[in-house]
Amino acid sequence: MLSSRVATIAAFLGAVACIAGTTSAAACPPTAKLSTGTYYGVQSTEYAQDKFLGIPYAQPPVGRLRFASPEPLTESFGQRNATNFGWMCIGYGSDTANLGNPVNEDCLTLNVVRPRGVKAGDNLPVGVWVHGGSYVMGGSRDPRYDLGAIVEQSVKEQKPIVAVSINYRLQNWGFLFSKEMQNARAGNIAFKDQRMVLQWLQDNIASFGGNPSKVTIWGESAGARSLGMQLVAHDGQHGNLFQSAILESGSPIAIFNNATGWQPYFDALVAKTGCSDAGDRLNCLRDLPWQTLNAIFNGSNPLSVTAPTLGAVIDGDFITAQASALLKQGKFAHVPLLTGNNFDEGTAYAKQGISTDAQWTAWLSGLGLSATQIHQLSTLYPDDPAVGIPASYEGRPPASPYGLQFKRVAALAGDYQQHSGRRSLVETYAAAGLPVYSYLWNVIVNGLPNPIYGATHFQEVAFVFNNVNGRGYSANPFEGKPETYIQLADLMSRMWVRFMSDANPNIDGTEWPQYTSSNPENLVFDTNKTNLRYTATDDYRKAQIRYLLDSVFV
Repeated sequence: MLSSRVATIAAFLGAVACIAGTTSAAACPPTAKLSTGTYYGVQSTEYAQDKFLGIPYAQPPVGRLRFASPEPLTESFGQRNATNFGWMCIGYGSDTANLGNPVNEDCLTLNVVRPRGVKAGDNLPVGVWVHGGSYVMGGSRDPRYDLGAIVEQSVKEQKPIVAVSINYRLQNWGFLFSKEMQNARAGNIAFKDQRMVLQWLQDNIASFGGNPSKVTIWGESAGARSLGMQLVAHDGQHGNLFQSAILESGSPIAIFNNATGWQPYFDALVAKTGCSDAGDRLNCLRDLPWQTLNAIFNGSNPLSVTAPTLGAVIDGDFITAQASALLKQGKFAHVPLLTGNNFDEGTAYAKQGISTDAQWTAWLSGLGLSATQIHQLSTLYPDDPAVGIPASYEGRPPASPYGLQFKRVAALAGDYQQHSGRRSLVETYAAAGLPVYSYLWNVIVNGLPNPIYGATHFQEVAFVFNNVNGRGYSANPFEGKPETYIQLADLMSRMWVRFMSDANPNIDGTEWPQYTSSNPENLVFDTNKTNLRYTATDDYRKAQIRYLLDSVFV
């Protein structure tokens, strides 16, 4: 506490010195004056930018706010440093572990990056990045998500933006559910964290030079899926908290669980922690040391019951029905949309080791599919490597570790997780007459462990961020690749910036057609093409994806 006060006093005295003109301009911290206090940021050492890091956007989700919907901040704070990232939310996996596990329950913070010289009232468009990580790992301090390069690109494009990145609760800290939690209106709390960010931006981003009436939500994988939930939350009533959306490899289409489905896990959790006989079992969990829950959630002291798949739940509050039904009923945010998939999404997470039809059937059964569905999908996705993915890998992969039917499994896994949802979303938005821009990405980057992965999941992120130096990657995706890779990163990052600014990704010399019901076209990014892109009708695996949408995600 003392060091925090000293830092605040130092920042304040430094600001006074700047105002008095007794120190150099470079030493003067950027400031943002909110109604509740003033933040002192830091100047970027790489770009002409100001950074404000680790800003709380909600009350700490600790104590009685654990496993609860986020609460807005209510107290003024005077002056405060915003010069370092906040804690990452507690998570489990490589994206968190590789950064040294800097985790804490008190993690609901955001970061703001703006071009230097931008001030309150400049009303620049705002891009809000939501990280992925399967809902179990990751955070805004991940250097792969450094916002500097794309903000710099926006300045070069003469379409400057203010960029924001966020943390939100992960794994069971953000996705636990039960009848008790439903009664407490504590469902979908990770998604409600994200919603709280958007409300905070409405109240405060103008103080940083951003325009609260021009906010683009932007995410990849679980981040994009999260934003898909924002599209259908509250039956599409988004309160003008955002005005456009970019969803990379994610959509709201999934099979949502409910309180009944989660109850056995919740009951086992309260039994394991000695809360079964408590008068209020939920509050008992809230009062436990976080280490007790952490040991259960990280698997070192596991329950006998397996947790349901993490994701949205139908709580009658934030989410009222399956996404497929909400889209059909027109209950979604009617905003311009940019969305797409990588050619070979499924190779990143397809189950390995499947070499026989019996193993294939067992895998599908484990997904909860019926015998009829398994029969139909087995026909639609035959054991034929020529029609599996990636197409760039000829023949069958080795039985170990991938499995002889890996290309078959990867095709279905990718369509199940990503491709079917994108097609549903773009068809729905196009039918509603909304501006929609859809893409596919067919680039094989450096650093993949085997050619079997093809143009796999996540790999477009470095291009969108214009991260050509491979910051944060164990192997630079661009290393050893031709100049066309650098050119494609330049093109994509400019298009993303243009969409944030104008709700249209087209830049001089390019044509990305709107996706319409009469002309359903994808822009395909491909470094092997002369112009790095081409258009193609959106009809790949048409029957397969149609079956998933009509018979599985209903």
